[in-house]
Amino acid sequence: MDPVDGVNERVRMTRLTTVGGAFAARVLQARLEDEGLTVALRGCIDGPYAFTVGAMGGVEVFVAEGDLEDAKLILLVTEVDSALDRPPRSERPPTTRGLERAFWVLLILILVLGVFPIVRMATGG
Repeated sequence: MDPVDGVNERVRMTRLTTVGGAFAARVLQARLEDEGLTVALRGCIDGPYAFTVGAMGGVEVFVAEGDLEDAKLILLVTEVDSALDRPPRSERPPTTRGLERAFWVLLILILVLGVFPIVRMATGG
């Protein structure tokens, strides 16, 4: 695959990764192009099927051969950033923790109240 870059010369492309779906591919393409890399997509991109799953929905992302190491570094940085953006479980808002606790208390209460009459009927009481 030898697409033409911005100065009309052929560039040898290398597969960087495969992502699931056109949206993820376009986001990754924008991220890499924002860093100045030449990117090409191949696969189920702008196809006739809006929703695809499995191998049918895979889109291969290619970068210029000379940019491969930079692209891998950008992928790593993106993964690390997304992992660090998630708040730890202990830092959730108190309302979320309260709702979680209330849900479990209610579930246990329903189970206890539902099982008690059944046990009472089984024992003949």
